[in-house]
Amino acid sequence: MNLHELEKGWGGVYSLLLTPYKEDLSIDYDLYAEYVQWQVAQGAHHLFSVCGSSEMTTLTLDERVKCASIAVKNSAGHKVIATANLEPGWEMQLEEIRRMEDTGVDALVFVTKSYGNDDPRMVGYIGELASHATKPVLVYEFPGYPNNKMSGAAYGQLVADGAIKGIKDTTCLMEGGICDKLAVQGDSCVLQANIPYLLEAYEAGARGVIATPSTCGVGILRRMWDSFADGDLDKAREYHAQVCSLSDVIDNGFCASAKYLVSLQGIPFLPVTREHAERRISPQGFKNLRVWHDAAVRNGIFEK
Repeated sequence: MNLHELEKGWGGVYSLLLTPYKEDLSIDYDLYAEYVQWQVAQGAHHLFSVCGSSEMTTLTLDERVKCASIAVKNSAGHKVIATANLEPGWEMQLEEIRRMEDTGVDALVFVTKSYGNDDPRMVGYIGELASHATKPVLVYEFPGYPNNKMSGAAYGQLVADGAIKGIKDTTCLMEGGICDKLAVQGDSCVLQANIPYLLEAYEAGARGVIATPSTCGVGILRRMWDSFADGDLDKAREYHAQVCSLSDVIDNGFCASAKYLVSLQGIPFLPVTREHAERRISPQGFKNLRVWHDAAVRNGIFEK
């Protein structure tokens, strides 16, 4: 299979979109539009608005819909996907689907809620939701809910039924994790979210990546993907090491840490969050991010 062909569908490199806030924690929508344009310029194949890195559970439905609309308008033709089943009740979720589809997104994302320990319920829930959608559907094992992991058997059933086009796998495992889904992915796209196993997952058949380093360094993920797709494993390994390093440096203090790295690259995010707002990056933490950024610029990992 020509991996570059997957980029025309649901494979390849996704950018997770952070949410920029003002000092009062209202959303800075003008800056969001600028950030979406920047992510496109950095090389993302697709954009994931309204995701875990967007702090989506702290956003109102109106805010989520507006963010998705702005992402679509500034995507320069790149595919935009957005989560569409966060509301608590069934009828509310159906309304959420309708409103999210009206934004013009290319596909909806359904989180697995807490049905990971009950395959029939998982398959029934996702399948029934998908039957009410007019856009393609991907699934997200969102860690914000307990029992969020989908079994390979459940995933295979949903793929066979034609209900879904792909999944963001967050098992952080190969055997007994993502490999169970790779074995049954068919024409769908299993997308890796775990950075340490990213290259191994590509080699096992994963068809793309949706991971936190894309919030502030999607260019590295794109270079890794291109190298692997072109068959240059030596380059892919070197880029993988860079992605692992970036993942480590933003892990402490995420999402504020990623926002700070975005600001160092010219998009003036404030390092503030609604989610875990009580957490603050220490002066030493900011220094660590700055040192890493400056080294990344010197070594051509970041442009500035």
